[in-house]
Amino acid sequence: QVQLVESGGALVQAGASLRLSCAASGRTFSRYTMGWFRQAPGKEREFVASINWSGGSTSYADSVKGRFTISRDNAKNTVYLQMNSLRAEDTAVYYCAAASALWVSSKIASAFNYWGQGTQVTASS
Repeated sequence: QVQLVESGGALVQAGASLRLSCAASGRTFSRYTMGWFRQAPGKEREFVASINWSGGSTSYADSVKGRFTISRDNAKNTVYLQMNSLRAEDTAVYYCAAASALWVSSKIASAFNYWGQGTQVTASS
């Protein structure tokens, strides 16, 4: 089992950058696919990005391609989401998630077994 704690959310101006972090507990972090999802008020939770166990494969939602970058540091049990050129429509609670497989290509939330509590990102225009 793994526990996830997100940090780094903030209120920023549109166009700014933020880096989210997700610290994971446990000694098997490197065996998990890690992902970021987000949920805006009144909307369903949606996929943002995912990364395989080694960091060699990544996947992004079309809405964030070219602006967001997911990465991981297995020595620190941490996954990151670098967000550049933030837009008002990026405003949401961002959740870190873990799937019990070396690579999960699915972008569906139910494919991920463990979730953090979320961190608020607000980009004001």
